[in-house]
Amino acid sequence: MALAFDEFGRPFIIIKEQEQKSRLRGLDAQKANISAGKAVARILRTSLGPKGMDKMLQSPDGDVTITNDGATILEQMDADNQIAKLMVELSRSQDYEIGDGTTGVVVMAGALLEQAEKLLERGIHPIRIAEGYEMASRIAVEHLERIAQEFEFGVNNIEPLVQTCMTTLSSKIVNRCKRSLAEIAVKAVLAVADIERKDVNLDLIKVEGKVGGKLEDTELIDGIVVDKDMSHPQMPKRIENAKIAILTCPFEPPKPKTKHKVDIDTVEKFQTLRQQEQKYFDDMVKKCKDVGATLVICQWGFDDEANHLLMHRNLPAVRWVGGVELELIAIATGGRIVPRFQELTPEKLGKAGLVREKSFGTTKDRMLYIEQCANSRAVTIFIRGGNKMMIEETKRSLHDALCVARNLIRNNSIVYGGGSAEISCSIAVEAAADRYPGVEQYAVRAFADALDSIAMALAENSGLQPIETLSAVKAQQIKENNPCCGIDCNDVGTNDMREQNVFETLIGKQQQILLATQVVKMILKIDDVISPSDY
Repeated sequence: MALAFDEFGRPFIIIKEQEQKSRLRGLDAQKANISAGKAVARILRTSLGPKGMDKMLQSPDGDVTITNDGATILEQMDADNQIAKLMVELSRSQDYEIGDGTTGVVVMAGALLEQAEKLLERGIHPIRIAEGYEMASRIAVEHLERIAQEFEFGVNNIEPLVQTCMTTLSSKIVNRCKRSLAEIAVKAVLAVADIERKDVNLDLIKVEGKVGGKLEDTELIDGIVVDKDMSHPQMPKRIENAKIAILTCPFEPPKPKTKHKVDIDTVEKFQTLRQQEQKYFDDMVKKCKDVGATLVICQWGFDDEANHLLMHRNLPAVRWVGGVELELIAIATGGRIVPRFQELTPEKLGKAGLVREKSFGTTKDRMLYIEQCANSRAVTIFIRGGNKMMIEETKRSLHDALCVARNLIRNNSIVYGGGSAEISCSIAVEAAADRYPGVEQYAVRAFADALDSIAMALAENSGLQPIETLSAVKAQQIKENNPCCGIDCNDVGTNDMREQNVFETLIGKQQQILLATQVVKMILKIDDVISPSDY
């Protein structure tokens, strides 16, 4: 931006099409940015915690999403303001990294911005506030390390994992059967986990949903479920000890690449052409039979003739199976994906103990279950529910639970939930503020106040008196020196989160504080906003 001076020494700005751009600078810019950030946080604030409300979002083409997951709400909200977009990115990065705590991280950032606004009004420089926040976040993260507890679990003792997943699911719409869903999530993660390397590949867990039935019918299948049925109605519906040929080549006669036409003027010629085709199909089916396959899964379609022949040679087949599903089937059955018929060999076949077709309800919906696989590292969670939105929301909730289980396998430290960790950090940060001379200590104190706001939001959403509840819990924590006291959202009658079994992962909480602080620092450092005007 070039500055030029007129003859009276007044600066004026030269920008391209200056009159068409609006410009905010100095404190005005910061205040506008802060209010945008606070507006986004206010939307999510009511959906925090076990008693949080859900949001209903309608997309431009009429799809309705009902969700409680912070990242999903912000993704679908289609924010226009730049700062609001930063908040969306913030919850998305929490979703990618941790998978859970996407609402809390935005509420936290909103609270920090609110506190910063008060400090700016007192005339404190934004950079000093940002530095104070940075110090405070370091204190809070170290304090979390100190109050965290190691969580011992083994393949046989999965209760601790289940308890933590239940905490995650309790704030979702599926909380009435959170116990069974948490167990499903933990078993699925342990089935694909590599405990020695502490690594979990969530891609191996396939989440399928089908409308109908009730939520309690959700099940974990050791194997793969494919939303397809046998290509011919008379093929066998149940194959035991199946040897599966996985093909990516179509069952149809080869088409010449060149532009061509065949003139057929006599019946004999047509007969020969037809026999030729039939022979071609026969060869294909024979190749599959010779290798010893008892089931063919194909990525492409079949000719009707091929279908008919497969049925006669009694070789069941499934067609139009998607690429991702083919890969999962190959991983689960230990088979190889074969691109050409010439390459079929017995080693490349996958093995499964049982392949069955299952139909649902009175509809014609049928699905194929491939179970008891050779390498059961791929599993499927099969969700049932009353309507499509319910199933979508259950998928999102289960994703959070799977991520929590994965994080615990990576790092088995936990802190207690229900706002107890935040209140404890707030007390620690408040105590540390006196060590800092200078203006930063105001910012450190403000950080402590902002940490309280998560506990406040929890109390508010649960219909308790927010300020009374918070001060009572805080006093109890200081008096008993017990970092496990939190907000009693479910009216159990005790504030101790150990008794209520409310846990959160340590890395999730630390990530929340660090990410929120980073975004707030970034917003505070913006002092000039130049945007094209509306018309």
